[in-house]
Amino acid sequence: MHAMGEGSEPTASPAPFTSKRRGRSRPGPGEPTDFDAVQRLMWAGRAQAYASSFAGVCAHPVPQLLDAARVGAGVRVLDVGTGTGTVAEAACARGAGVTGVDAEVDMVDWAARAVPQAAIQLAVLPQLPFADGFFDAVTANFVLDHVGRPGAAIAELRRVVRPGGRIAVTLWAVPEAAGQSLLGRAVRAAGVTLPSGLSAPAAEDDFPRTVPGLAGLLTSSGLRDVTCEPVHWEHRVPADTWWAGAAAGLGTVGQVVASRPERIRAEIRRHFDLLSAEFTIGRGELALPHSALLACGHR
Repeated sequence: MHAMGEGSEPTASPAPFTSKRRGRSRPGPGEPTDFDAVQRLMWAGRAQAYASSFAGVCAHPVPQLLDAARVGAGVRVLDVGTGTGTVAEAACARGAGVTGVDAEVDMVDWAARAVPQAAIQLAVLPQLPFADGFFDAVTANFVLDHVGRPGAAIAELRRVVRPGGRIAVTLWAVPEAAGQSLLGRAVRAAGVTLPSGLSAPAAEDDFPRTVPGLAGLLTSSGLRDVTCEPVHWEHRVPADTWWAGAAAGLGTVGQVVASRPERIRAEIRRHFDLLSAEFTIGRGELALPHSALLACGHR
């Protein structure tokens, strides 16, 4: 999806997210978790805001992702969590036959317009509407950051790829690089506490966001010859554009920013401007260090 994907910006401050399952038993294998529900609400109707802010940073690993999945001419590829269609468009440019899916209707509409040569449809992990072994390759760019059961998600990707077919995924690394943590640091500097309850999957479903952790997730889900490596880059972006993503309510930090009164938002912005100084390269542009993990394997 969109690690950080989706429509119109919110016109009112969103209410804080809370669990709807308190007192209920753990959801079954095909049911969404509380984390999944939060993610759906968090990204609903924000394709336009995402495309104009955080989509650029998520696009950086795309060439390496497609190389890892060996996407080329004639390859039938599924891009899961296609967001605004960045991976799908790049795969089409290589001559692949591309299907893209996303869990958010607004994202699906945006990607379908942006990449008309791809087949874009609505679908939600871990239940994809495709036959076993239907695709030659599957890509998932920063999708694991947004699913409540990452192991079940990888198992489903494995199901829909043919024997010998490749799966390639990216994930934001932990700890965050300095550029990634800028907005969160501005929030904390303004005296606002970031939520901890539903900002990650349940402990029994989660995994370490490290090279060994991601490689282990893919291996335990049945993939073979798994490799995983860090990817580092500097994302160059106008400071106002980076702030706009948070102001539009994108991601956990964005929800915190957008839900605060104007006075608090102004204070967070003030700290954002102060902390941005170390990344400023002139004329209001920032060079923000980012780190991700790229892993691949085959069925």
